[in-house]
Amino acid sequence: MTAFARIERTALCDTLLAVGPDAPTLCKGWRARDLAAHLVLRESRPDAAPGSVLPALAGRTARIQRSLAELSWKSLVGRVQHPPFWTPLSWGPIEEAANIAEHFVHHEDVLRAQPGWTTPREVEPDYEEALWKAVSSRGRLLFRRSPVGVTLVHDDGRTAVVRRPHADAGGAVSLS
Repeated sequence: MTAFARIERTALCDTLLAVGPDAPTLCKGWRARDLAAHLVLRESRPDAAPGSVLPALAGRTARIQRSLAELSWKSLVGRVQHPPFWTPLSWGPIEEAANIAEHFVHHEDVLRAQPGWTTPREVEPDYEEALWKAVSSRGRLLFRRSPVGVTLVHDDGRTAVVRRPHADAGGAVSLS
């Protein structure tokens, strides 16, 4: 099994170092420094990560993330590159399952926000297939709050219905 998440982690860190801490991202309100702090928090602060999904804990999570963002840029990116040995999110198959989409999406968040960006990256077929499996298998969770139905459509025509439309809500969308 290829370690796509590990490869993408390294590429993301290279990009972060190249663009700098104040580079824009596609994450609303976040610069590169904020995105890196989010990744460090996610992997090294299990006590704070629940605030990313539980509104009651969001304030604490935001404070800890801001504190992490105050680290020197090189140190912060180094912590993204080398998560703590004890975190399951850095262990082989668990890292692959938990981070393949996370690292790819956040790398794209940085790349596509840069001035002059025009061309998507070419992704090797095996990596594309691994991303498809990750997104289509976790789609129900990823799109659980969507007000409309969501169907994912692969370039080869495969589909994955990840959110069925509600009877009282209008419509559905297809994402390809």
